[in-house]
Amino acid sequence: MTLEPEVIGVDIGGTSIKLGTFDIKGKCTGSLSVPTPIPATPDSVVDTLTQAIENIAPRRTFAALGIGVPGVVDRSGRIARVAINLSGWLNVPLAEQMESRTGIPTILANDANCAGVGEAWLGAGINYEDIIMLTLGTGVGGAIILGKKLFTGHMGAAGELGLIMYDPDGPFCNSGNKGSLEQHLSIAAIKRMTGKDPSQMGISAQAGDRDALVFWCEYGKILGTGITSFIYTLTPEVIIIGGGIGSSADFFLPSALAEIEKRVLFPSREGLKLIKAQLGNQAGMVGAAKLAWDLAKK
Repeated sequence: MTLEPEVIGVDIGGTSIKLGTFDIKGKCTGSLSVPTPIPATPDSVVDTLTQAIENIAPRRTFAALGIGVPGVVDRSGRIARVAINLSGWLNVPLAEQMESRTGIPTILANDANCAGVGEAWLGAGINYEDIIMLTLGTGVGGAIILGKKLFTGHMGAAGELGLIMYDPDGPFCNSGNKGSLEQHLSIAAIKRMTGKDPSQMGISAQAGDRDALVFWCEYGKILGTGITSFIYTLTPEVIIIGGGIGSSADFFLPSALAEIEKRVLFPSREGLKLIKAQLGNQAGMVGAAKLAWDLAKK
């Protein structure tokens, strides 16, 4: 029996590396999660990923491999230019290295871009053409999709939406910026503001705790204020909120939307929807698989 062609989608995270095999319709036919090596140097990640690919489907041939990395990727999707939260990642030719080790044609993309592509393909953005996605978690990532196509700019680095300045006197960011949006919306920011993990704040809000509900309302105001400039610049049809913090979106999206309505002129936000992501922590893997299929079809 001849097996139908499949691709592999990979999401490299700070604590785990998730892999999945996908058919051309996006059905996941197998998955695997392995711990991210410590330290997560390029060589150790390549070794771990190569072994994981061998384990997920021994002796299988794949049409392409897509990898989401937590940092900037060059426009060709070949080089991981910088990953500020991984050790030693600077201009790493990861696609070439993986092709050499596995023989599978490989393409790279920023992890938030992969999440955006995944949601646009099979998730919350499936019925929209112009999309902004924000992933709220350890960092704050962004993806811009215009006309159903991922926009990364002439150097491949566009869409780092979490690194825009929110408060010029705010906390320092690993990017070198000060007061970035990430420093007001990330897990570390919530811990700094409340002394608790976002998951704890979500549980408290679910139980009706007033302080938690007030916090999430204020968090939503920060989010809504921060994305105002995105709306004026790109006038998206929909803004999708994902990442781990997104699990509490029901508590902060209403105040975020109210802030947008207060700050953005109606013609720039007419019909705008602010919604939750649907694919959860699988979005990056799914989007990487979609980019792999795009590569395989070339």
